[in-house]
Amino acid sequence: MGAWKLSCLSVILVVVYLCRNVHSHLQEGFYKSSCSLAEFIVNDEVKEAFIKDNGVVADLVRMHFHDCFVRGCEGSVLIDSTPSNTAEKDSPPNNPSLQGFDVIDNAKAKLEAICKGVVSCADIVAFAARDSIEITGGLGYDVPAGRRDGRVSLASEALTNLPPPTFNVDQLTRRFAEKGLTREEMVTLSGAHTIGNAHCNSFSNRLYNFNGTTSQDPSLDPVYAARLKQQCPQGSTDPNVVVPMNPESPGITDVSYYNDVLANRGLFTSDQTLLTNSATANQVNQNARNNPYVWKRKFAAAMVKMGQIGVLTGNAGEIRTNCRVIN
Repeated sequence: MGAWKLSCLSVILVVVYLCRNVHSHLQEGFYKSSCSLAEFIVNDEVKEAFIKDNGVVADLVRMHFHDCFVRGCEGSVLIDSTPSNTAEKDSPPNNPSLQGFDVIDNAKAKLEAICKGVVSCADIVAFAARDSIEITGGLGYDVPAGRRDGRVSLASEALTNLPPPTFNVDQLTRRFAEKGLTREEMVTLSGAHTIGNAHCNSFSNRLYNFNGTTSQDPSLDPVYAARLKQQCPQGSTDPNVVVPMNPESPGITDVSYYNDVLANRGLFTSDQTLLTNSATANQVNQNARNNPYVWKRKFAAAMVKMGQIGVLTGNAGEIRTNCRVIN
C-alpha cells in the first residue's frame, strides 16, 4: 500500500510540474537574456510618439486595460478585422476612440529586426502602458513579462466585457470582481481618467437625454455642464471633437481626477457614481487628500495586477510576427 501511495504521489508531482511548465508565472526582466533591449525599444517608441502627439499615451494606457478585460492580457485588441470576423478594435467601445496602434506596430517591427519571434505583442502593450504612465508623471514600475499572444479577437466580447461609461458603482464593482480586481483597485484604476480625452457621444446622455424627467444629469456641476454643451452641441457626431476627461490637468497622471469627482465634474456616469457608495466615496476622498505618492503607488500596483489577468504563458498562444495578424 505504501509503494502504491508513493507511485501516485510521483505521478501527481509530475503533472503539477508539467502544468507549471505550460502556465508559468510572469517574470520581471523576462527578456534580459533573450532580447535585452526589448523594454528600451518600446520606451523609445512611446517617447517618440509622445513628442508628436502627447495624447497618445492615454490611448496606450487604455489599450492595455481594454486588452486585459477581454480574454485577458494577450494582445487580442491589436488584431485587425477580416471579411469573416469583426475584431475587438472595431467594436463600439474601441472604434474610433482607441488609437495608438501604430506605436505598437513600430515597436514590434524594430523588435522583430533584432529578436525575431521573441517579444510578444501583449508584452509590448504592457510595457507601453507603463512607459506612458511614467512619462506623464506617474510612478514607473517593473512589468512582469512572458505573456504570449492570443489567436481570437471578437467584437462581441469587447461589448460584453468592457465596462461602459454608463455603469453605476455596483455594476462597476461586479465587472472588476469578475476580472479578479477588488473594489479598491477599481477606484484606483478609475484614476487613469486623469489623462486623455473622450468623444462627445460617451457622455452626451448626461447633457441632453438623462432620463424621462430631466434632460441633464443633476449630479453634474451646472457650470461644467454648460461648458461641455458648448464643446459638444446636441446631436454632434463629429469624431474629431474630443473633451479632456480631467480638465484641470489632462496631460498629467495625478490625483486631480478625484478632485474633479468630488466637485461633481466627473465626466462619465461611471466616474461620478463613485460618490454614491460610502466605501468608494471614502476612497475618492482619501486619494484626493492624501500625499499624491500614495495613490501613484497604489495605481502602479493595480496596473501590475491587472496586467496578469488571463495571461497566456509557456506553450499557450503564440508570438505574433505582426501584431495585427494571427500567425
